[in-house]
Amino acid sequence: MVAEMAVLYGPIDGPHMPSATPADFAPPHGTFLVGFDEDGTPVCAGGVKRLADDAAEIKRMYVAPSARRRGLARELLAALEDAARDLGYGTVRLDTGPLQAHAQALYESAGYRSIGNFNANPVASFWGEKRLGS
Repeated sequence: MVAEMAVLYGPIDGPHMPSATPADFAPPHGTFLVGFDEDGTPVCAGGVKRLADDAAEIKRMYVAPSARRRGLARELLAALEDAARDLGYGTVRLDTGPLQAHAQALYESAGYRSIGNFNANPVASFWGEKRLGS
């Protein structure tokens, strides 16, 4: 995922980018999910990190090229929302860049509404928020 995003936007890790470290995804305030194909190959992943007491951010959501166009991104997004809800968050936020119109379309179709730049991501063009029901 990091290599693919670097081709699109340049380095996505560093002091100028929002944090997405293993510590951000660690319990008790975060988690990182990995989805596997029937043969045990990892095909998708994403994390939840704490922003504030009631808000979390979905980061590093990714589906491997060989597993795309099977609905896994939508399933992964729902699983990440469920994980955020299980961690006690009532709101989730995320972002995506201008070269990922498909990601923005997914997020909007899943109920994310456009909000302001909440995380100072210099390569993002869409910032979204969704209230989680119980």
